[in-house]
Amino acid sequence: MTVTMLKGKIHRAVVKQAELNYVGSITVDPELMEAAGIYEYELVQIVDVENGNRFETYTIAGEPGSGMICLNGAAARQVQVGDHVIIMCYCQMSPKEVKEHKPKVVFVDDENKIVKVSSYEKYGTLTQEAAK
Repeated sequence: MTVTMLKGKIHRAVVKQAELNYVGSITVDPELMEAAGIYEYELVQIVDVENGNRFETYTIAGEPGSGMICLNGAAARQVQVGDHVIIMCYCQMSPKEVKEHKPKVVFVDDENKIVKVSSYEKYGTLTQEAAK
């Protein structure tokens, strides 16, 4: 048996662009992806804080250091530029692996620059890790 667990997330990133006439996906600054443990072309769930929309797409890497968060294709209809989004990825684990697992949580500022990288601990508290 395996269970689906949160692997990593980018918390409250600001949408910089929404491009309807694009094949699809979300363009993300690769520095944010690396800090959260998200791979290029990986399935992600996105939650728009302002409107409550929840949807899935896959990631593509943008310009490193750009702070880019751009929803492409149909996903562009789910957000507005300036909205805050939470980008989450998941993984499959055995119950044994779950006992030691701590997801990465990347907090960003209004320019989508990394402020803090943390891990979840018991009871929803966060432990800070050094930013890369």
